[in-house]
Amino acid sequence: MVMAMDVHVRDLRYFVAVAEELHFTRAAERLYVSQPALSKQVRALERHLGVELFRRDPQGVTLTEAGAALLPHARRVLDAWSEGAAALEAARVAARSTLVV
Repeated sequence: MVMAMDVHVRDLRYFVAVAEELHFTRAAERLYVSQPALSKQVRALERHLGVELFRRDPQGVTLTEAGAALLPHARRVLDAWSEGAAALEAARVAARSTLVV
């Protein structure tokens, strides 16, 4: 059983970007990070999870079976995180606009 408790939202965001672009440089540009930093973080995620998420070869990047299995779950986590952040921002706005008499 893989215990991925130390995986950060950033790691999932990086993984999803590379999975969608199937290209590290384009994913790095999309994320406004350097390509070496992105590659390093994805390698660290793979080491942490104990699986290879991408097959890297001269023809390009493809998802492995493990990467394809993780992708829909990573997207759901990122969607839930965005919804949580939006709810938090709405609560902040509501708290600031409350009139105290």
